[in-house]
Amino acid sequence: TMEQEAFEKLWKMIGLRYTSHPWHGIEIGKEAPGIVKAFIEVIPSDTVKYEVDKTSGFLKIDRPQKFSNIVPALYGFIPQTYCKEEVAQYCKEKTGREGIIGDDDPLDICVLTEREVTHGNIIVQAVPIGGFRMLDGGEADDKIIAVLKSDEVYGNWKNIDELPSTIVKRLQHYFLTYKQLPDEPPKCEITHIYGRDEAVEVVRRSQLDYQKYYGNVESALSFTLMEAFNFVQRQ
Repeated sequence: TMEQEAFEKLWKMIGLRYTSHPWHGIEIGKEAPGIVKAFIEVIPSDTVKYEVDKTSGFLKIDRPQKFSNIVPALYGFIPQTYCKEEVAQYCKEKTGREGIIGDDDPLDICVLTEREVTHGNIIVQAVPIGGFRMLDGGEADDKIIAVLKSDEVYGNWKNIDELPSTIVKRLQHYFLTYKQLPDEPPKCEITHIYGRDEAVEVVRRSQLDYQKYYGNVESALSFTLMEAFNFVQRQ
């Protein structure tokens, strides 16, 4: 129809003119939750922790990396995911604890690769192989562990139990201490290290949470664009 053609043209022009928001504007991927896109905010050589500003979509400095603690892998989040009721409920089921809530953020992901990546603010294809069930002040703050798709070394590993234990311990140590000062008690707790199947389920649930809270964003914008188009046509 004429309206559909106009709709497609408008979205194409928007894509040419504006950068997509990393959280909302980048699709998670058609093969999700088994294979996902990951937006990388921080790399191992960064001396400060960057994170996406939720309003503008630009990277901002969150804080300096504390002491000698640096992220041991590419670190970022999975677009079009959200940690709310579904993620929190799964965490409660697996831990047997009550009072857990989602952390109101997109789902975090670490991506392992043998290649040197020199900067963040990029999109990569990642294959979840496991994760850490982490609690941060009573909030579910899962960390998905993934490998870069088609990576010549890490790409051969399909489950977290295939990783060398030193890599898992290094990741675990980072997340247990990355917010902690020497004179403070631990702020984070990892209750479980889980495999691929649970990681995929966490991703799936975070997709459900996203759809509930943000799934109508594109539809609402499309409706607004179509209203504008119809208005112009009537003039």
